[in-house]
Amino acid sequence: MNREPDVLTEAEKNGGSTAAVPGKGGKGGKNGGRNGDVQLPSLGPLGLLRWAWTQLTSMRTALLLLLLLAVAAVPGSLFPQRPANPAVVTQYLEDNPDTGPWLDRFQLFDVYSSVWFSAIYLLLFISLIGCVIPRAKAHYRAMRSKPPRTPKRLSRLPEYGTLAVPASSGLTAASAIEQAAQLLRKRGYRVDVRDLDGDRPSVGAERGFAKEVGNLVFHTALIGVLISIAVGGLFGYSGQKIVVEGESFVNTLVGYDSFTPGTSFTEEQLAPYSLTLDKFDVQFDRESQTHYGQPLDFAATMTVKDSPDAEEHTETLKVNAPLTIGGSRVYLVGNGYAPVVTVRDGEGNIALQGPVVSVPSDGMYTSLMVIKAPDAKPDQLGFVGFFLPTAMLDDQGVSYSGDPDPFNPQLNLNAYYGDLGLDEGVPSNVYVLDTENLTEINSRNLDDGGIVLGANQTYELPEGKGSITFDGIKRYAALDIHYDPAKIWVLGFATLALAGLAASLFLARRRVWIRSGTHADGRIMVEYGLLARGEDQRLSSEAAAVRALLEKQWLAGTGAVEDNGAGDTSASHTGAHSTDQGAKPDASAADSSTAQEKETGKDS
Repeated sequence: MNREPDVLTEAEKNGGSTAAVPGKGGKGGKNGGRNGDVQLPSLGPLGLLRWAWTQLTSMRTALLLLLLLAVAAVPGSLFPQRPANPAVVTQYLEDNPDTGPWLDRFQLFDVYSSVWFSAIYLLLFISLIGCVIPRAKAHYRAMRSKPPRTPKRLSRLPEYGTLAVPASSGLTAASAIEQAAQLLRKRGYRVDVRDLDGDRPSVGAERGFAKEVGNLVFHTALIGVLISIAVGGLFGYSGQKIVVEGESFVNTLVGYDSFTPGTSFTEEQLAPYSLTLDKFDVQFDRESQTHYGQPLDFAATMTVKDSPDAEEHTETLKVNAPLTIGGSRVYLVGNGYAPVVTVRDGEGNIALQGPVVSVPSDGMYTSLMVIKAPDAKPDQLGFVGFFLPTAMLDDQGVSYSGDPDPFNPQLNLNAYYGDLGLDEGVPSNVYVLDTENLTEINSRNLDDGGIVLGANQTYELPEGKGSITFDGIKRYAALDIHYDPAKIWVLGFATLALAGLAASLFLARRRVWIRSGTHADGRIMVEYGLLARGEDQRLSSEAAAVRALLEKQWLAGTGAVEDNGAGDTSASHTGAHSTDQGAKPDASAADSSTAQEKETGKDS
């Protein structure tokens, strides 16, 4: 009853501290009292850093960061990305003046290079390293250590069995353990023989270290994948180029229509190759009624030179069959028609001549096109409209394309003159005509109407502004060119990760102990037990396999297999039992013959 005052008095003697004195009934004391206050020591800066490092390098944190990285990548699919298509991002900002700037502030148009995505990426990288290194050290020590000591009672293990070898076999307890160790070693176990000179020698065996090795390989390979992706992002590049039949592409910066370099990219990384589009073939379905006119195959025949001094060779580029040139991968990502036109200005001079790329808008290759002639005089000329490969008229007299092949090619254009806005040096979209400072001279809304041109036809513009001629058509191929110096490493580490994951999932960590002893009647009594590290549905089959090996070694040809263990325990017939059943071997070498008689009540 007087313990609490005693504690307070003791606390006052120690300078007024409120911490409970051990054994005096305070919290944390021997009696577990609740009246004492526990004063936890402060972590301090070093302790706080150690705690933060422990939390960061835990497996739970690594999994959370991996999930967070996947979630953080979702906005990259929901919003247009500036590196992939800056024009679409600009249009999105114009169409959404309220939300667009806020999304841009949070870098949602540059997700994969944003600060927050990079932070998650780096934290995951550090967390994986912090997880792998300590586990690798611990596993290395476990591999060098001996198997665990033999349990005193093997009958408590999940899989257990006994064998009785007749005295006529000439086997001793020590030789039985040595032979058992050899059998286990051949089965892939790491063995350790104990107490050969004693009355009850035993062997401990363990295998399945490859399971944890596979786990470590998996996580190490993930780190390798992250490093490889980072290297590819630093030194790689990607670019897009549209090549018209008969034209060439040279792998230089000025040769690309758009180019996205890595952070550490240098122009010296560009291999000096070139390619020429000789012919582009498209095969359409002409037999099926339900899919008539659908494309079946695209093939670009190209002349390739690996370097200026190299010999030319012909390659065929197809969808999902890219070309590999100078370490780069060239993909076919699009195609269309490029009508060949000649534009003359008001002075009769050629202001523009050549193919003009059109953009397909449907499966019949109805294509939007814009023609700009900034060199026309006295006024610059511009045209906007569409190209029809096979022009037809509907009931309302509106033109449309009835087939993707150019059976009846036709241009339908509106004409403008004025300032195209190209002399100021401001970049503009080649597929968009800004008509703000232009005057319309041809359209359906004017008396002169729109321009309709068939192949090899010429139209004279009103007011003597010039003329436009439809000379013919060519096809073009849209190329996507990628260079990633670490792609082979990504593939290698990804394959290694899958192999490690398979090993960690399908391999099992198992331990086996076998103990022997000599019975009073000269028989060699052997007991064995198996234990798995974690869940192992195949442990019972492994126990049966171990028993079969032992019986084949000692009992084959003796005629004692059927009677082995008879009169001792039913476990010797079944070969295994569960600890839940409470069964015990009555002829086990783990106990003396006197103990056996007490347990079974039988005279063995």
